[in-house]
Amino acid sequence: MKTLAAAPLILSLLAAPLVAQAPQPQPRPAAQAPTAVAYLPHTQALFDGYVRDGKMPGIVGAFGVGDAPTLFPAAGRISDDRGAAAAGPDSLWRVYSMTKPITGMAAMIMIEDGRLKLDQPISDFFPGFAKMRVLTSPDTSLDSVPAKTAITVRHLLTHTAGLGYTIVTKGPLLKEYERLGLVPATVNAEVEAKARATRPATLAAFAERVATMPLIAEPGTKWSYSIGLDVLAAVIEKASGMPFERFVQTRLFDPLKMRSSYWTVPASAAGRLATNYAFTLGSRAPLDPGATSVWLQPPSFPYGGAGLVMSARDYDRFLHMLLDEGTLDGVRVMKPETVRLGMSNLLPDGVTFGEVGGGTGGTQAAAPMGFGAGGSVYLADGPGGFPGKGTYGWGGAAGTIAWVDPVKKVRGTVMVNYFPADQYPLRRDVTAALMQDAMRLHGTTSPR
Repeated sequence: MKTLAAAPLILSLLAAPLVAQAPQPQPRPAAQAPTAVAYLPHTQALFDGYVRDGKMPGIVGAFGVGDAPTLFPAAGRISDDRGAAAAGPDSLWRVYSMTKPITGMAAMIMIEDGRLKLDQPISDFFPGFAKMRVLTSPDTSLDSVPAKTAITVRHLLTHTAGLGYTIVTKGPLLKEYERLGLVPATVNAEVEAKARATRPATLAAFAERVATMPLIAEPGTKWSYSIGLDVLAAVIEKASGMPFERFVQTRLFDPLKMRSSYWTVPASAAGRLATNYAFTLGSRAPLDPGATSVWLQPPSFPYGGAGLVMSARDYDRFLHMLLDEGTLDGVRVMKPETVRLGMSNLLPDGVTFGEVGGGTGGTQAAAPMGFGAGGSVYLADGPGGFPGKGTYGWGGAAGTIAWVDPVKKVRGTVMVNYFPADQYPLRRDVTAALMQDAMRLHGTTSPR
């Protein structure tokens, strides 16, 4: 474990390629605990400003480098309600698609165990996928032809299976997905009541129903955001011989001491659950109040693509494990080569990843990017060197952000809860604030 004096390196490592002179970290007494106010003043000020200006009730970040203590800048409260708890490291947030990297790494554990293979057809577990069909005009017609390629585990991990997603799919295929209840997500009580009327009741039934749907593209030929990670959860469940949520709990959450990660928020933790808001014409209104949230009730099944509620501390522990190539606090959950493979570009040959709309929680391309196990991968440095080449991560539809840079050994998580995710340029603003903090520590005020 590095000493507390290493805390300032979080920013010096982030900005090493940006500054004109060598790092000059300011000394401090060894007994002084690192604080976000001291070492991330611009980031803390950004968070304070967001809350002060009424843009959001609360926000929490988790930023770490190597094994130094994580810094948790925070501002505001978990809701607009009078007496709401202050936002902090253990507040609970709907992470939506930030569930995908966790499901992706669960699949990588199965590959390490020898129970799955990266290029194994998923029809080995769900025979209905053996004879898929591909739409000839995905946006306008359900006319289709037989697929030439089998859907594999790799395709599910990287959104190249040709599956749809109600948040991006169009035309008659979207109507079919909605008719058959292929909407693996929780929003609020009103939406949930309607969704339950048609949604399959189990992960296995969900996968079997997906297998009856035509594809938008030949498997392995196109990146398209999808329910692939939800289907992958069903494959993991079938291959492991245990419920998907139990597999994730026993192989990831328990050994990593992630004690605030839930598919269903227990009553004992309800007071920590943030309210999710929706913006309409610039006005913010509660969409799913924390105190009465639909997440306090079990979902139809654990949604591998969007089903988790987590704290900033817990997501940071997951990223810390990836940064340390499969270990945390002396406990190994994955082999180093498994982690490196999961955070590498796993796209099939000839397939590229551009970007996905900010409202989905996905990443907009700032540099050439690939896709790994449930998350994007930078294939080159971003503008100014950040994010750096090799950075892996993803975001959530309610505004959450997470990334890990295995080269610079830094990681970051930002927790908020509101729709749409791109209501504010939070990713851009956080990046700029971190860079300002880095340049301050380096003793300079302008990049090269």
